[in-house]
Amino acid sequence: MTKLDKFNIHFDSSLKDFCPDVDFNIIDGREVLSIANDFSDEDWQYQKFQKFIFNNIAQTALSKKERDNIIDDSYGTLIESAKKLRLLDKKNITTDTEGSELAEILLYGIMHHHYKALPVVPKIFNKQNSNDNAKGSDSVHIVLEQENEFSIWYGESKFYNSIEDARLYEIVNSVLNIFSDSAFNTENRILSNSNDLKEYLNDNKKLFDKIIDILDTDSPIDYVKARLNIPILLLHECKITNQQKENADEYIEEILNYQKGRVKSFYQKLYNKATKNNDKVKPIINFDKIKFHFIFFPVPDKEKVISNFLTRAESLRNEL
Repeated sequence: MTKLDKFNIHFDSSLKDFCPDVDFNIIDGREVLSIANDFSDEDWQYQKFQKFIFNNIAQTALSKKERDNIIDDSYGTLIESAKKLRLLDKKNITTDTEGSELAEILLYGIMHHHYKALPVVPKIFNKQNSNDNAKGSDSVHIVLEQENEFSIWYGESKFYNSIEDARLYEIVNSVLNIFSDSAFNTENRILSNSNDLKEYLNDNKKLFDKIIDILDTDSPIDYVKARLNIPILLLHECKITNQQKENADEYIEEILNYQKGRVKSFYQKLYNKATKNNDKVKPIINFDKIKFHFIFFPVPDKEKVISNFLTRAESLRNEL
C-alpha cells in the first residue's frame, strides 16, 4: 500500500479514473488523492495524526530564517511554532469550519511530503498579525518541475463537520473566493515578495527571475493560471470511519465509494458555478486550464481531533 509519510493512500490518480461512469465531461487536470489514517487496537490512531500535524507545523508557522535559527532543536521549533498559532477554536470547536489552522498545517504537510512543494510561504506566519483570515487561499506553494519549470499552488483547507450536498456549496464558494481579483493579486504579491523563495533558489537566479516575472501584478493573469494548481483538502468528520475498528478491505471499498459520490457532486457544483455567466456572477476565465486536486482525509470525531490539537498547542505555548 502506498504511503504518505505514515498515512495510507487509497487512491492517487485522475478524476476520470476515479469516476469513469459519470454522465458529464471531466476536463483533464482534475486529480483525486484519498488519504486515510490507520487503526490500532480497534481505535483510530489519534496520536499518529497529531504527530504528523506537529511534525509539520514549522513549515507554515515559521519563516525559513526562524527555522534556521533554531536548527537541531526540534522541541524549540515546536514551541516557537505554537506561539504563532491564532488558536481560534478555543471557545467553540463544534461549528462547521472550526479547526482551520489544523487543516492548514495538514495541507502543508501533504504538499511537502506528496507534492514536494517548497516551504517558501508559511501561511500561518503571514496571517498572525492579520484580522482578515477569510479571504484568499489557505496555502501558497511553489513546486519545482522538470527542465527549469515550476507550478503555482493556491489551496483550500478547512475542517468540515460534513461534506454532504447541503454543505458543498460553502466549500465551492470558498474555493472560488481564491479567484477574486484582490485575493489573487494578494497571493501573487506575497509569493513574489517571499524572502524564503529567494533563498531556496539562490543557486538558480534564472528560475527565480522567471517566477517573479510571471507573478508580477502587471503581467497577464493568464500566465499564472496556466501554471495554477488548486489543492482542495476535504478534511472532514466521517460516519463510516467512526464505525470502523480496522483498516480492512471492506472499509477501503466503502470509503472510496462514498468519496466517489462526494467528488462527483462537488465537481459538478464547482464547474457549474465557475463557468456560469450572468449579471451577478462572472465566470472564471480559463477555468479549464486550471488544475484541481481533490484531497480526502476522513476522521472519526472532529471535536476530539481539534481538542487534542488545542491541548497540545496550549501546552507548548506555555513553555519557556
